[in-house]
Amino acid sequence: MDAYEKLEKVGEGTYGKVYRAREKATGKIVALKKQRLHGDEEGVPPTTLREVSLLKMLSSDPHIVRLLELKQRLNKEGKTVLYLVFEYMDTDLKKYIRSFRSTGSTLPPQTVKILMYQLCKGLAFCHGRGVLHRDLKPHNLLMDRKTMMLKIADLGLSRAFTVPLKKYTHEILTLWYRAPEILLGATKYSTPVDMWSVGCIFAELITTQALFPGDSELQQLLHIFRLLGTPNEEVWPGVSKLANWHEFPQWNPQDLSRVVPSLDAEGVDLLSKMLQYEPSKRISAKKAMEHPYFDGLNKASL
Repeated sequence: MDAYEKLEKVGEGTYGKVYRAREKATGKIVALKKQRLHGDEEGVPPTTLREVSLLKMLSSDPHIVRLLELKQRLNKEGKTVLYLVFEYMDTDLKKYIRSFRSTGSTLPPQTVKILMYQLCKGLAFCHGRGVLHRDLKPHNLLMDRKTMMLKIADLGLSRAFTVPLKKYTHEILTLWYRAPEILLGATKYSTPVDMWSVGCIFAELITTQALFPGDSELQQLLHIFRLLGTPNEEVWPGVSKLANWHEFPQWNPQDLSRVVPSLDAEGVDLLSKMLQYEPSKRISAKKAMEHPYFDGLNKASL
C-alpha cells in the first residue's frame, strides 16, 4: 500500500472504512475501502470475493463505481487486510439532497431527470447481468457535482440471482427504501425490489424529504399503506399468504401527486409504476428508461 497516501477517512461502508487517498505515482485521487478479514477465516471471505467479482464484471458500465484494483496485505497482528481501490467521487446523493433541503430549496426538475435516468441506466445494466443491488439508497449513489454524473456503489449486499429464485435472507435493505414484499416476509424476490427503492429515491429527489421514513418494519408498512392504500388479494394476489401479513388498518389509496406536487404528470405516472404493490407489475429499469418522462433528455450525453 506504499503506492497510496491516505488523506482522510470519508465514511464507514457496510464492511469497512473508506478513505480518500492519493496515488503517489500519478497524484490521482482514489477511494480506498479497507476491509479487515476475520481472524478465524482462511483467505478472503466469500462476501468480499462476491463483491469484488461482481464489481469487476459491472465496472465496465459508466454508472457503476469503478473498481480500479485490489490490494492485500498483513497488518501488525498478522491479520489479512484487503484494500479495494475505487475511483473517487466527490459526493453522494444523500449529501446532495441535504444541501438543497438545508437552504429550503428543491432540485431543478431537469437535474432530477438527469439523475433518475442515470440511476435507471446503471440498474438496467446490473439487472441485465443477473445482479440485484438490494440496498439502494441515496447514500450509496455517488455523484460528481460538476458533471452531474451518477454512479451506483456499495454492491456488497448484491448477489447474482439465478432462476429459479433462491430464498434470500430478508434482513437487508435500509428500511425507508425497502420493498413491501420484503417487509412482509417474502423469501423469493427479484429485480422489482430495487425498482421500489428507485421510486422512493425519485420522490425524495422531488421533495428533499424521505417518502416513507419508518423506524420499524411495522411503521414502515403503515407509512406505505397510508399513502398507497392497504393492499389486498385483489390488488396484490398472494399478499395475505406472506409470512408477516396481519390484519392491518384499512386505508384507501391517496392521490400520489399530492405528495410530489411539483412533479409533472409524466413523472407522477412513472413514480406510480415504480410503486406498484404487485412486484410483477412494477416497471423494470429498462422500461423506465423508455418512459415519456425522459423524452427531451439528451440521453446520448449520459
